[in-house]
This record gives sequence, C-alpha cells and structure tokens, in this order.
Amino acid sequence: MTETRSVVIELLSQLGSSKEAREYLNRFSSQEKTEFAVIKVGGGVLRDQLDELAWALTFLHRVGLYPIVLHGAGPQLSEALEQSQVDAPIIDGLRKTTPEAMAVIRPILYEQNLRLVDELEERGVRARSVVHGVFESEVIDAEKFGLVGTVGKVHRGPLQSAIRSGALPIVACLGETTSGQALNVNADMAAAALVDAIQPYKIVLLTPTGGLLDSEGRIISAISIASDYERLMESEWVHSGMRLKLQQIKAMLDRLPGSSSISITSASHLTKELFTHTGAGTLVRLGERFDHCPDAAAHQLTEVQPLIESCFGKKLRTPLAGLRKAYCITAQSRRAAAIVLEGNRGVAYLDKFAVTPQARGEGLGAALWNELRQTFPALYWRSRQDNPINGWYQRQATASLRYPPWKIFAYGVDDFDTLGHLVRDARARDVAWQENAL
Repeated sequence: MTETRSVVIELLSQLGSSKEAREYLNRFSSQEKTEFAVIKVGGGVLRDQLDELAWALTFLHRVGLYPIVLHGAGPQLSEALEQSQVDAPIIDGLRKTTPEAMAVIRPILYEQNLRLVDELEERGVRARSVVHGVFESEVIDAEKFGLVGTVGKVHRGPLQSAIRSGALPIVACLGETTSGQALNVNADMAAAALVDAIQPYKIVLLTPTGGLLDSEGRIISAISIASDYERLMESEWVHSGMRLKLQQIKAMLDRLPGSSSISITSASHLTKELFTHTGAGTLVRLGERFDHCPDAAAHQLTEVQPLIESCFGKKLRTPLAGLRKAYCITAQSRRAAAIVLEGNRGVAYLDKFAVTPQARGEGLGAALWNELRQTFPALYWRSRQDNPINGWYQRQATASLRYPPWKIFAYGVDDFDTLGHLVRDARARDVAWQENAL
C-alpha cells in the first residue's frame, strides 16, 4: 500500500503538486473509512463516461479510500420504458412508477449497477453490488406517483460490510417498504438521505457537463450559498433543472456542518477536483460573506497586510497603508482578501489576491474571485511565470500575454489597443516584495 500510494501521489502531482496531493490524501485518510465520501453518479455518466469513472474510482481505491458510490439510470430508464411502450410520465420531477413500469425499471437498475461493478473488478478493484437493504422507504402518493418512495431510514450495515471487506459499495436507487415492496427512489432524494446518514467529508455529484454552467455555458468554479444563492435564484438564466439542483444542494448543505462542501464535476476530472486546490468543476459550500471597502482607509489596509504577507510568505517592500483609492474585498473569516487599484484606460488593476493555504481547498478563493467578477466587469493583473496557480488564472482570463518574468492576464477587455496599454502598465508597476527588490 505504501508503494502504491507513492506512485499515485506522483501521478496526482501531474494534476497539481505532490505537496497538494499529500495534503488532501492525509486529510481524506484521517476520516473514518465509511465517512470519506458519497459520490452520486448520473445515468448519463454511466452511459457515456463509464471507463473514466471506473479509472477514477480505481485511483481512490488504490490509495485506501472507499467512497460510497450511488448511481441513477435516468437516460437508460427512459429508453427502456419507451422501447417497452410503458407509460411512465415525469410528474413534479418524479417518474410515475406503475407495477408495469417497475417491471422495466428494476432490471435496468440491476444491469447498470453490475456494469460498474464489472468495470471495477476488471481493473483489480473489489466492488460490491448493493441494490437492496439500504433505503427503507414509504410510498409518497400511490395515486399520483405509484411505486415511488421517499426514504425514511438509511441502513448503513450493507455499506459498512462492503468497506470492511475492502470493497467499494455500488448502491442503486431502489428502496423497500418494511413489508418488502420495492420502490423507485429518486436519485437526488436517495443521495440526500445517504448524506444525512453518513455525514461524509466529501460529497461529489458526477455529471456529463462537469459542473454547473453560467449564462454563457461556462463552468462556475465555485458557489457560496451565503453570498451567491439569492443572486443566482433571481437570475433569469437560472431555471428548471439548474434551479432545482441549487435548491437541493442548499437543502443538503443546510443540514451538514458548516465546513461541508459539494463538488460537481465529471468522471474524468474527479481526481483533479479532489486532490488539487484549483479543482475542476463547481464547488458549492455554505461559505461566508465578504466585506467591501471601495476606498479603503489606511487602518483597514494595515489590518489586511499580515494576511497578504502570510499567504505569500514574503514581506512587502512598501506598507499597504500607502495605497490610494484602493478597493479591498475581505472574507469575513479573514482568510482571503483582494486589493484592486486604479488601472489604465478605466480598467481596474488587481494588485493582490491572497487566500490562506487552509482555505484553498474549500473554494474560498473561487468565491472571492466571483466577488471580483461581480464588482469589476473588466480587470487585469500580472503573475510570476512560475506561479503554480497560473493555470487557474488562465481559466479566469479572456486574454493573457507572456512577458518574462511576468504573465499578464485580463478579462472583460476586447479592444487590442486597450490591451496593449494594460500590458505596458502591468509590466511597468513596481515589484511588491522585498526579496524581489532589484
């Protein structure tokens, strides 16, 4: 196991750094095995990304991590029901399940469950099919929904038994009444009940899109329920499926400890989402609010300076208190801050962006970036070429240019002439840190 972990850490370092990989692996390994993670897999992922999913789960298993994998089979069920000419309409987000529909649904769920189990075992991973005995359920409304259940109780025994034996539990969304009647349980409802019972360290939703998408179809890197939820729910482009997903995620997080988070990513990016600070999907957390100081006073800048210096591990050449017309955004926990200055051609310049190491894996940096984007429609900044988060900066920018020793980024600026002025301005700015003094 030690040798395997070393190999895996080396592989993970290709996604970020070996230091990051070790940090997360140590965090995850310190959890009770049954409480590491619940991973909910959509039917579209089983259909289109089964190979990527199996390899990602193999990765976790080889370093001694045992996520509880819960899957649905929405697209497969729709196709099978249509081919069987069985009517099973979706009502209020739930599939009406007559006895005839259940006769189609149950074998499809068994089949999809065993497909994933077989894929894992072909890769040398012990996996156990768990299709019954976990979700004790009751019929919601027999007349309206038929054999559709709500989860009343989660039995952890089958999951604990699988993990004790060294196997990954692969759980289907089927429930039973106390009398043994099989019920169709909505995958999101089953996931919420499982999370409530397990209280896992990590909650991951795997989707074909790899995250929640904004109005332009781009993945939203982080959502803070505290600062983003109301704004998103009021946005015209947040509707139907995404609206329901956000409501379900908020309800889930409201019942969990404040440090909990939910990652939405793709099967191919699962390890990157789990083991790197920058992640690869949408990280949703209860989060915290941010304080905005549009024209920060000297004492406010003095208060934030220790945070900035501790995050960078360096001393500033000039005290922040000397800055004029500085816009300061600070997390209420004082674990993240950004300082924006007047720039060139009316575009703001990001002078400092700092997040403590402990908060980087929680999505606080991405939440702070969302605050910046909401506040400044256009922004430019520079970073040393060897800065390890340049890859993340690249994903936030719409333009970037390399001028050693700097890499210069911008978003919200389309005019080439303006970009030229911004680049020259960024290159000409003073070096901030004492150790870099020329």
